[in-house]
Order: sequence, then structure tokens, then C-alpha cells
Amino acid sequence: MRGTSAALRPPADATAPVRHPEAPAPGELLGAHYGQCFGCGDEQPHGLHLEARAGEGVTLTAEFTVRPAHQGAPGLAHGGVLASALDETLGSLNWLLRTIAVTGRLETDFMRPVPVGTVLHLRAEVTAVAGRKIFATAEGRVGSPDGPLAVRADALFVEVKVDHFIDHGREEEIQAAMNDPDQVRRARAFEVNP
Repeated sequence: MRGTSAALRPPADATAPVRHPEAPAPGELLGAHYGQCFGCGDEQPHGLHLEARAGEGVTLTAEFTVRPAHQGAPGLAHGGVLASALDETLGSLNWLLRTIAVTGRLETDFMRPVPVGTVLHLRAEVTAVAGRKIFATAEGRVGSPDGPLAVRADALFVEVKVDHFIDHGREEEIQAAMNDPDQVRRARAFEVNP
């Protein structure tokens, strides 16, 4: 982990991440954790529609296609959209740990422009765990998993209880998620992001 700030450097007593025994198998599509999620939701018309797959250990891969609704400068992805893609990818790692966590800090580096119409290939991994803190890193490449490096990020996630979402979310959305008959989707609805 590059850790451009002290907050993103795991402490000396941090441990290596351990994949939960019930985590999705390598290669398995994780699916949306909530239909209205900007990052992965299939009900969000201008969202990223990011698709993540479990990798080996505590890693995953994801991809999304930059559409016209995602542009900032003419013909290029907005930097905030790229940061959202990194955040969504990093947050999805928590499904492999089977923990609920929110983004505490996200530091991004933008290496090259990402044109509209491009598929951004992302790879993320948890690098360390220290108490409630989860340290992770990700990168995004243009056109293929081995394409030119476009963006990268380091992040700190903080484990929370489901009450975090219930106490701070809008009641209608909380109830809709909790009433979802699909137990996996219901559990995943409360997995990532503040």
C-alpha cells in the first residue's frame, strides 16, 4: 500500500486479512448490494452499474463502462465518477470479509484521462486489518486488466453495526431494503459506504 498519508498506513500490530469461509467463491459475481446504489445498483439509471467478482484471498475485480452521463470534460470521465468507482470497488471487498464497513478515508491518484465509451477494469485487495479498521488498495486500468493504469486509490474502511444505516438513512429506503425477500440482497444492502 502506498499510503500517501499516515491515516492510510496500517499500524505495526495490524494483521493480514482473512477471507471469510462463507465468502463468495473466486470468480463469483457479487451482484448489486442495493438496487438504488449509484455504484452497483441496477435500478439507478445514471449509476456506474459496476460489476464485481470475487478473486483469490481478499481480492476482487470489477469493471464498468464510462457512459456519456459520467463525463466531466467533453468526452472524458468525471474525476468524481472515477473516485466513486474506486470507492465502490474497495467497499465491495467487505463482502469477502463478511463485515459491514463504511469508507473512512479515500485517497485517489489520477494517472491518465478515461474516455467515454471506455471499459475501466478495476482490481482491489484488503492489505491489513487492525481492530475495526480495514486497509485496502485498488487500481483501474483502461481497456483491459493489463491496460494502461488510469486511477488508483488507498482506503481505510471502518467496521460498523447495521444501526449506523438505520440511524442515519432515510426510513423509506431502509424499510424497502429490510423487506426485500432475498436474504443475500437484504444483508448486502447494509454493507458499504457511509
